[in-house]
Amino acid sequence: MRTNIEERAVELAEYIIENRCTVRAAAARFGVSKSTVHKDLTERLPGIRPALFRRVRALLDLNKAERHIRGGLATRRKYRGEQAAGEL
Repeated sequence: MRTNIEERAVELAEYIIENRCTVRAAAARFGVSKSTVHKDLTERLPGIRPALFRRVRALLDLNKAERHIRGGLATRRKYRGEQAAGEL
C-alpha cells in the first residue's frame, strides 16, 4: 500500500477506532508492520490530528490493559482445539 504517510496514519487511526481492533489486526489489514502502525499512531498522528490521536490513544491503552486476557483466551482455545473467531 503506497500512500502518503500522513494519510495512512489517519486511515489507520480511523480504522482502529471504527473496528475497535488491535495494532496487529490493523497492520494485517493495511499490509504494514506492527511497528509501522505503532509509529504512525504514536509519533506522527499527534502532529497531524491531535483530537483523533487522543481517541485512538484511549483505545490503544485499553487494548494494552486487556492483552493478558486475550492471550489467555487464545491459549485456552489452542489447547481445546478450537478456532478463533477470524480463523477458518
